[in-house]
Amino acid sequence: MAEIVNLRRVKKAKARAEKSALADANRAKHGTAKPVRDLAKARDEKAARDLDQQKLDD
Repeated sequence: MAEIVNLRRVKKAKARAEKSALADANRAKHGTAKPVRDLAKARDEKAARDLDQQKLDD
C-alpha cells in the first residue's frame, strides 16, 4: 500500500525549502554590510601600503 501523505504539510515544507534557497541566494548576492566591507577594504589598503614602504629600492 502507498504511504498516506498530508498534502498541507508537503506544501508548507516545499514553501519553506524555496524560501530558504532564496535567502541563501540573497546572502550570497548581497554579502556583508557596507561598513564591514569598507573596513576590510581600508585594512587591505593599509597592509599594501605598509608592505610597499618596507620594500628595498634597487
